[in-house]
Amino acid sequence: MTGNLYLVATPIGNLEDMTFRAVRILKEVDLIAAEDTRNSIKLLNHFEIQTPMTSYHEFNKYDKADYLIGRLLNGENIAVITDAGTPGISDPGEVLAMKCYEEGIRVIPVPGAAAFLNALIASGQATRRFCFEAFLPSENKEKKEILEALRNETRTIIIYEAPHRLKKTLGELYNYLGDRSITLCRELTKKHETFDKTTIKEAIDFYETEDPRGEFVLVIEGKSFRDIKEEKAKAWESMSIPEHIEKYINEGMTKKDAIKKVAEERNLPKRDVYKESLDI
Repeated sequence: MTGNLYLVATPIGNLEDMTFRAVRILKEVDLIAAEDTRNSIKLLNHFEIQTPMTSYHEFNKYDKADYLIGRLLNGENIAVITDAGTPGISDPGEVLAMKCYEEGIRVIPVPGAAAFLNALIASGQATRRFCFEAFLPSENKEKKEILEALRNETRTIIIYEAPHRLKKTLGELYNYLGDRSITLCRELTKKHETFDKTTIKEAIDFYETEDPRGEFVLVIEGKSFRDIKEEKAKAWESMSIPEHIEKYINEGMTKKDAIKKVAEERNLPKRDVYKESLDI
């Protein structure tokens, strides 16, 4: 019989957020795979957990995953913990969970603290629809591609950021997204926890004279459907109706569908648009 993989959430700052179930699971499993054993030993000692640990981090996530899979297939139960929060969210636990599914090994979540979720619910931003981007890539080309994709994102956007990169990231967000509402959530669950709801431009201005401190979660207002509609309208305002129809035909639409689309966008009767299309 194979063992189980437990993805165990740990506190992101306040040790009182550790659940009874998490403590029990960490005491019962055969091995704990920790992102940083030097950091996690403090947590284990606090809760008198004596289970052996092994390191499992970004730089050994593939090779070590194979080793852990081998132990799971031999019937051992293993728990994965990250430095803080829920494993599998922006950390190597994601890779191990995928490999477990390939091998038919059961993956069991043990819920608890998650920085992005705490930030979202306390941000004062819309919570029904959201997307989570974790840390933006350090590689400029990939980062630009993601920011470009977020330009018309209508859901609330959640991003992690370190203090030394915050000013640069705020500037990039302003360049790509414009001046939207943003909540800067800092040091979640810790002594100096703060939630500052402002605008991207106001945040940029504030940090011109202040040095950011602590880890940040940025919760950013999504683009409104009204703004998207208005931008599309401006794009064809300079076009004639035949040019507008041809645009959609060139994009792969049938002439019939293009006429219907143009009529909807211009709020015109379809027959009027059809008359303009006779020479196309």
